[in-house]
Amino acid sequence: MGFLSVGPQIARVMRVLRVTRILRLAGKAKGLQAILETIKFSLPALMNVFILLCLVFFMVSVLSNFTFYNITEGEVLDPTFKNFRNFKASLLLNFALSTGEDWNKVMFDCSRSKEEGCIEGKTCGSNFSFIYFILLILVCSHVMLNLFILVIIQQFEKYYLAEDNMLGQFKNDFMAFMKVWRELTQEKYKCFKIKENQIIRFFRDLGRISDTLGFSDEVYDDAEMKKNLLKMSIKSDNGYIYFNEMLYRCMRRKYGNMKINKKM
Repeated sequence: MGFLSVGPQIARVMRVLRVTRILRLAGKAKGLQAILETIKFSLPALMNVFILLCLVFFMVSVLSNFTFYNITEGEVLDPTFKNFRNFKASLLLNFALSTGEDWNKVMFDCSRSKEEGCIEGKTCGSNFSFIYFILLILVCSHVMLNLFILVIIQQFEKYYLAEDNMLGQFKNDFMAFMKVWRELTQEKYKCFKIKENQIIRFFRDLGRISDTLGFSDEVYDDAEMKKNLLKMSIKSDNGYIYFNEMLYRCMRRKYGNMKINKKM
């Protein structure tokens, strides 16, 4: 009986998991890949913005706890959850208000005066609430949200909109590298390695596709090419050069002086 009761639950979970199959589109759609990669490259900058937002929430929570501590009743405020009696409650309520939920009603709950018949210690507030809540919404809902969007747009413009963008260059170089590598490696090696005596031919063929990644005949003679190969310090293992080693040395030769860590 227990198994029969669990069966429908497992079936529902499997139906929900089938929805995630749509994520496979990310590997086929180039536009979607560009968006996902933009978000990935934006994470360090977005983390800085998120830390700034946390500092803002910390300051406004302390300020609201100090200013509206005695207000426990109103149209929205209540003594149990929605109030500013302690830091935790203030933080949660400010976060909810920043999403636009009843912020104007809370503002009027915190603005009642004795002339309006408020109860001291329960519903009496101050006119400062108008300035506080308007600034809270402007900063948290508009300024910070637009700052998140601005960071992502800047990363997209930097890495994708420019014709000579770095990611596009790297992808083109990688495709050229893979094309030559597949031509020279033997099937029995399964694209893992090539023979050491093929290195000159590899860079000559690569130079015909990419002048900056390989060594073209017009720019480099044999002596000059061998000199540059020594500078690359390509490591071999029992007469073979492995894929990761060759790819790293090639890309380092072209991109090693571009301060990639600062740009990406």
